[in-house]
Amino acid sequence: MKKMYSHIQVACLCLFSGILMNGCVKDSGMKRTRVFMPIYKTSEEVRASIKTDAPVEVTNPGKLFVMGNYIYLNEVGKGIHIIDNSNPASPVNKAFIHIPGNGDLAVKGTTLYADCFTDLMAIDISNPAAVKLKATVTDIFPDRQYVLGYDVGTNNVIVDWAARDTVIDLEIREGLGIWKGGDYYYGGVIYETDIFALASSAYSGSVPSQSNSNNTAGVAGSMSRFALIQDYLFAVTNSRLNVVNISNSNSPQWKQSSTVATNSTIETIFPFKDKLFIGSTQGMYIYNVSNPETPVAQGQFLHARSCDPVIADDNYAYVTQYTGSFCGGSQNILDVVDIKNLNNPALLKSYTLTNPHGLSKDGNLLFICDGLDGLKLFDAKDPANVKPLATVAMSETYDVISYNKVAIVSAKDGLYQYDYSNTSSPKLLSKISLQH
Repeated sequence: MKKMYSHIQVACLCLFSGILMNGCVKDSGMKRTRVFMPIYKTSEEVRASIKTDAPVEVTNPGKLFVMGNYIYLNEVGKGIHIIDNSNPASPVNKAFIHIPGNGDLAVKGTTLYADCFTDLMAIDISNPAAVKLKATVTDIFPDRQYVLGYDVGTNNVIVDWAARDTVIDLEIREGLGIWKGGDYYYGGVIYETDIFALASSAYSGSVPSQSNSNNTAGVAGSMSRFALIQDYLFAVTNSRLNVVNISNSNSPQWKQSSTVATNSTIETIFPFKDKLFIGSTQGMYIYNVSNPETPVAQGQFLHARSCDPVIADDNYAYVTQYTGSFCGGSQNILDVVDIKNLNNPALLKSYTLTNPHGLSKDGNLLFICDGLDGLKLFDAKDPANVKPLATVAMSETYDVISYNKVAIVSAKDGLYQYDYSNTSSPKLLSKISLQH
């Protein structure tokens, strides 16, 4: 069961009588709470410890990447599971790579690319039983410099958190809220099991997609913040698009002069041929990367503020918008966007859903993780008339990849695999249950 360590409810009634009174009445008090203090190691110590470790239980899964017979599964904020999926009916958790602050990953050839707070790591996985760190690109993710209010520093990495019960003085300042020692005190509800999610990438997500034209690369998911096209890795932060030349996997080169600043809060990135489809809280943005080191903005599809994972094919982009997240969305819909004219994407049709998150497409089959409604399959042969085929009931679903007639589904209680040869009745092949 989750343990709450901070919960404050404060109500303040401001009275107006003829003229505006000067804010709320100041008050003070004591609060018993649990604080988490970071445990640090130096960057050199962390890099020296990158190796294959014994497998550990999956407890807080994040992004997924499929490459050949392997699934690489992010354990949010902690590292990457290596899962042998030679037999999808019986996947084997083979090993774990400890990478503090990890939230995203991608694989090309025999190299795994993973974030470690502000840095990007290139890891040799040619022998999954003995992985080795090849290279590190430092400071590529500057928005990861601060973690839960702590400055990681230039040569430190937060590797764990130590919990401590304490009592603190609080005061309510006139019109300003709750303060402690001159700093704003967060009064929401935070749980111990959320600590690594909050401390890793900005937004956690999951599972692979089917878009890459380079068959030496694996497949990443609609929630991914990394994208591979040929010899380039594109990695988004909250507000910019980074370009990394990975033609020499032993020495990836961050092309800082190619970095593109955006005017939107970026959530996801999806590659298709020589295009990047970037999902943000304001809409979908399309970049032409026919010259990878010079990304060019080509088109955009704007919507009300909402989270919006996106996938695309030659003619249409599929965008889900959902409520109940930091994005503050007010709709639960699938938007099908006509992108035949990339300079002027146009909404073709919207479909009402329950709480749609990640999605994937295999030919005319469209898969959508619809929150508590489970996994839904649709016939998208006619995008203007998308038809339901089947609903697979399961715990709250998050993301999906359709790969070799197997749908890999990330859900609240585990990682599922379904054979969808029979589209009206997908068959459960296996489940890796989460440990709590």
